[in-house]
Amino acid sequence: MSYSTSQARSRPAFEPARPSERPHGNDRVAASAGAIRVLIAAGGTGGHLYPGIAIAEEWMRLHPDSRVLFVGTTRGPETKAVPRAGYELQTIAARGLPRRPGLGWILALAGLARALVQSFRLVVDFKPHVVLGTGGYVSAPVVLVAKLFGIPVILQEQNSIPGATNRWLNLVATEVHISFLESRGYFRRKNNLRVSGNPIRRSLLLQDKGSAYESFGLDPEKRTLFVFGGSGGAKSIKLATEGALERLKPWSNLQVIWQTGAEDFEAIQAKFRSFPLKVRVFAYLDAIEKAYAIAEIAVCRAGAMTIAELTACGIAAILVPYPYATRDHQTHNARGLVERDAALVIPDKELTPEVLAQKIESLLRDEPRLRRIGRNARAFARIDAAQRIARSMEQLVHATTTPPGS
Repeated sequence: MSYSTSQARSRPAFEPARPSERPHGNDRVAASAGAIRVLIAAGGTGGHLYPGIAIAEEWMRLHPDSRVLFVGTTRGPETKAVPRAGYELQTIAARGLPRRPGLGWILALAGLARALVQSFRLVVDFKPHVVLGTGGYVSAPVVLVAKLFGIPVILQEQNSIPGATNRWLNLVATEVHISFLESRGYFRRKNNLRVSGNPIRRSLLLQDKGSAYESFGLDPEKRTLFVFGGSGGAKSIKLATEGALERLKPWSNLQVIWQTGAEDFEAIQAKFRSFPLKVRVFAYLDAIEKAYAIAEIAVCRAGAMTIAELTACGIAAILVPYPYATRDHQTHNARGLVERDAALVIPDKELTPEVLAQKIESLLRDEPRLRRIGRNARAFARIDAAQRIARSMEQLVHATTTPPGS
């Protein structure tokens, strides 16, 4: 296992725990209320990681003297994002199970066995009062070990169609917080389900628009279009956007922020450097919340966390669901918004420069519709999701441990 923190603090190697050191019952309460220890299994992908960071942020706001430790992999975005957010990170050997049987299955199962051993030692060493899992292959070994020790476990599910890991761990979790009411039908156990929404970072809603416009060098009097497709940029969205912007040149009141991903970044930046419209091109945006703060229209995939952030900011989105998502869950994510007139959708196979330009123009031409979709999106959001989940964690800690000084 590797270990990293934002302050690069050193930590001794794990030692076998004596029986008296193992977490159990009342021992899970530290000497003071401020010393609560929270273990968050979140990583592998951004969709699993960022909900964990949002909940950690809210937890630390409520309990600033607590200690939060993330568990992730050496391959995911958590290796940079967790230390950057100011939290400790421990990595385990977990890996995803391929869809088709073969050598990949053998490697994944071997990794799971190793991850279970690592998780056992990690839980014994850290002695968490509560464990949070956000789904994915990182959560499984940590949650199972926590269950073995009787530690309260909360799961958070982002998508309308839950992932396999959370559907399975639902049977052993103390609580499962879902983001869509329609997700209930996918879980065998119902009495531990809570509808809380997808947690977003508090900073997302605290941006100053004036400074955001200034940071991008954009005009507050113009409409801002934000195009992004995840860390890779989404090839189909990039191709359609290039052609769509050519057709949108007559719209002089339009300006664009475009996160392309590393691939094709230099070519796209060079192409639009002298474009009639202002097009700000970035390989990756560290402060995406600044783009959200000033965007009125967005073109992007329909990942659960993307939808949570867009709706919280009241942005009228043109969603292009990723066609190869497991069980087509992005299409299901988008459907809930479209049915509420809170977004537009273009299936990936129908995405062309002409279709995309027409969708954008339909919003630019009809300001009342643009504003209505933004309002409906905002009404769809659950901006207190992180707080709801943090409060549930708090209640579980107090319900299963002896209060300090008692």
